[in-house]
Amino acid sequence: MDYLEKLNPPQLEGVINTDGPCMLIAGAGSGKTRVLTYRIAHLMKSKGVDPFNIMALTFTNKASREMRERIEQVVGMDARNLWMGTFHSVFARILRAEAHHLGYPNSFTIYDTDDSKQLIKQVVKEMGLDETQYKANIIYNRISGAKNRLVSWQEYLSNALLMGDDAANLRPEIGNIYKNYSLRCFKSGAMDFDDLLFNTDKLFKEHLEVLNKYQHRIHYILVDEFQDTNLCQYFIIRKLAAVQQNICVVGDDAQSIYAFRGADITNILNFEKDYPDLRIIKLEQNYRSTKNIVQAANSVIAKNKAQIPKDVWTANEDGNLIELIKAVSDNEEGKLVASSIFEEKMQHQVKFSDFVILYRTNSQSRAIEEALRRMNIKYKVVGGLSFYQRKEIKDLLAYLRFSINQQDEASFRRIINLPKRGIGDSTVDKIVVAANDHAISIWEVLQNAASFLGGRAAGQIDDFVAMIKRFEVDIQRKDAYEAASEIAKGSGLLRELYSDKTVEGLSRYENIQELLNAIKEFTDDPEREDKGLGAFLQEVSLLTGQDEDKDKDPEKVTLMTIHMAKGLEFSYVYIVGMEEDLFPSQMMLSSRAELEEERRLFYVAITRAKRRLFMSYALTRYRFGRLKNCEPSRFLDDVDPNYVKVSAKYAGIDSVPSNSQFAKSFVSGMKKTIRSQPVQKITSYRAPSDFAPSDTAGLKEGMKVEHPKFGFGQVVKLDESGADRKAKINFDDFGEKTLLLSFAKLKIHEN
Repeated sequence: MDYLEKLNPPQLEGVINTDGPCMLIAGAGSGKTRVLTYRIAHLMKSKGVDPFNIMALTFTNKASREMRERIEQVVGMDARNLWMGTFHSVFARILRAEAHHLGYPNSFTIYDTDDSKQLIKQVVKEMGLDETQYKANIIYNRISGAKNRLVSWQEYLSNALLMGDDAANLRPEIGNIYKNYSLRCFKSGAMDFDDLLFNTDKLFKEHLEVLNKYQHRIHYILVDEFQDTNLCQYFIIRKLAAVQQNICVVGDDAQSIYAFRGADITNILNFEKDYPDLRIIKLEQNYRSTKNIVQAANSVIAKNKAQIPKDVWTANEDGNLIELIKAVSDNEEGKLVASSIFEEKMQHQVKFSDFVILYRTNSQSRAIEEALRRMNIKYKVVGGLSFYQRKEIKDLLAYLRFSINQQDEASFRRIINLPKRGIGDSTVDKIVVAANDHAISIWEVLQNAASFLGGRAAGQIDDFVAMIKRFEVDIQRKDAYEAASEIAKGSGLLRELYSDKTVEGLSRYENIQELLNAIKEFTDDPEREDKGLGAFLQEVSLLTGQDEDKDKDPEKVTLMTIHMAKGLEFSYVYIVGMEEDLFPSQMMLSSRAELEEERRLFYVAITRAKRRLFMSYALTRYRFGRLKNCEPSRFLDDVDPNYVKVSAKYAGIDSVPSNSQFAKSFVSGMKKTIRSQPVQKITSYRAPSDFAPSDTAGLKEGMKVEHPKFGFGQVVKLDESGADRKAKINFDDFGEKTLLLSFAKLKIHEN
């Protein structure tokens, strides 16, 4: 058959062996979607399986649409009768038919995230709880996590560990909120997004006749991106497949990066335990990337202990070495990356859409965006708003603007009840109407609130006015950074975001800190005469006032987090911010499991690249308003040095902040390195497999030694003055290095 001729041997095996449990371990770029779609097409076309008896589950609507289209090309319109879609859409279809068993109407309402959070707010209010303590976002995530682990509200309330955690976090009523929220949903005939899974599991568990019906209706189950499934999803498909045993899961444990959403990597690691007769097929040929990129990725993921062994390879060309860009600062990093993109585009006549810049957190986009703008390189931010368009950034900017100009009605409307201070929309409308009726400014109305409003609202307004006046004084007396910091704190914005410990809350807090970092860089610039807040806001207004893209030009560089990039590919990939505590994140270092997930995230980033891969790090970065020294990420050491070269491009290396002695020292040393050791000579050394370090107790000056990373060299000087012996060694390819002998792995050779 024509479609079978397009497959390599492992792919063919995955398509034609359709009966019994099967796990396809699909390495990055190995064509897993082709195998999955052809497997379904083969079931229908060659084995005559009715599409109504096949269930295919994906994680995105886009993935299911693309798969269905491909299947249609082989089998025709019958593909539309498949049980194909996301977990939530397919199980919602089952619940529509069977919800009455659980006491829901078949026309039940599905609440989206905003609906759920609004209801949680209402429940918290009705329970008389402090809304600042029991924020809807925090409660929603807690309930969602419980449902994904199949913990009902009844089990939650009887679980001493969960209740103890809530009490320790000063939110002892979460269990009761979960109960009241669930009962309100049920009373309203509504299910939230997580209920579509939770209630399907409950349906199959409590109504075996319903489970039996679908077990005999669904003969074949196929699951894409299996490494991203949570406990609830796995339990459902395991129940459905219990009779026929025709379950095929496709995934890559090396790309399991969604634990924060509830994904459980043990589902794929332990799948064989549930199915002893499992057929495991490994798709190891990478069709996407060059040999250097594939081998570099392999060297990284090999450091993880929890994994399914595989040997990903490619028949593609060797390609360029991975280029490592060192920068003095995060601003310098942005400039170097933007310059590199422009040069690559001009040199190879490629499109801007061929480039992607990947970062660990959204807050990193600020320096990159500004550098791209200054070079007139168009870009788009995927999976999030442009930095200066994010709500929390616009909120703080509105405070800054209104503190300077009290006639700014738009900023006033944005901040008057943020954080909440009991001033509702009706009060705001009265203020605006009074200003219009008396032909005076909003600020004049605010300063005379008792005359225009009266009551409790007037007192709240007086407090607001006093706060803005304090901010005015700060702006007059302090530079932009000091004033902005006072406003961020005094307004309560920082405190509100800091108290939200969810992933989203932490991201918003980091974004505010990144804005303050930008202001700090502004005030630290020795070239600027006016370091006031007004000057900064003017620059931001000019910087962010992008003209409308009238020609709808699609040629833009893509910016996104690594999590958002999964499943995508680009010819040119830049991974920025390769620094300790940034990537890996300092919040993901408390256990080996967390560190290994961060390493898998790095693996995903590397394997997005088809043709060229660049990685960059900064030696100084503004964090929380202070210029901090940074260390290169430990992940850079995970990459086999045979596949990496250091970039020779140090554009703007002289433009170092005058207050950074560390940066000056780096530049001085880097210039010496560039002069004395051209990049072409910065080679890597790979020790032989039988390399074994010697006892260095008898090491003497003049001895010839071998190091696993720096190769061969000669001992120039021994320093035994301190607690640890040191040796200065002149390596043939890397120059002089001073090593602590208690840590250095040296093999002594005969002279």
